[in-house]
Amino acid sequence: MEMPDRIRPGGGEMFDSIAPRYDFLNHVLSLGADRHWRFLAASALLFPREGQPRRILDVATGTGDLAFAVLSRDLRCRVVGVDPSPKMLAIARQKAAQRALTSRLELCSGDAETLPFSDHSFDGAGIAFGIRNVPDRLRALGQMARVCKRGGRIVVLELAEPRAGLLGAAARFYIRHVLPHLAAMLSHSSPYRYLQTSMAAFPPADEFAALMTQAGIDVLAVKRLMFGAAVLFVGEAR
Repeated sequence: MEMPDRIRPGGGEMFDSIAPRYDFLNHVLSLGADRHWRFLAASALLFPREGQPRRILDVATGTGDLAFAVLSRDLRCRVVGVDPSPKMLAIARQKAAQRALTSRLELCSGDAETLPFSDHSFDGAGIAFGIRNVPDRLRALGQMARVCKRGGRIVVLELAEPRAGLLGAAARFYIRHVLPHLAAMLSHSSPYRYLQTSMAAFPPADEFAALMTQAGIDVLAVKRLMFGAAVLFVGEAR
């Protein structure tokens, strides 16, 4: 599974330590599902596809995977990725150069609670696996709404703990008992060791959707993925 949020006090330094193995661990621990989840998030962020070239913000961009998913689906858009981890951003820059995307992707240091951008300066904003442990989620969501134009898409993709059903029980067993040990064994790093705890503490989807509404975002859809192991929230800035 994806690692816990990077936007927290000291978060940049904490996740610098696992930056070189970040992508590999995400793919292994999510059983490869993280790629598909980002594909869905990027598609939701870019809908509708008609209109002028767009400028999209990727909050907690990490090594840039959501940004690259967006860029691959809209050849005219540009993406700005922001993250507090210098080493994560360095890897994102390397990946952008390898994919010949440096002219369409701008990467900068910053955090979700104090986005360093002007009001209404983006056509849409997304955050993938980054909101869960933001100290002030309401403020971060409000910042995303602030920097988006009215009607701009705001997409949040986050891990959750499955809550019902037989397959949900199997997923909960994996998350509670297999994932923490596998993550610790593969990474030898604390960020992955508290993954399950932060997932269990994340509010139910309806409560988080209500928080988005409070932050100035009209919620259009809430989609549970892989029996509820991840949730995609789709909204629009007011």
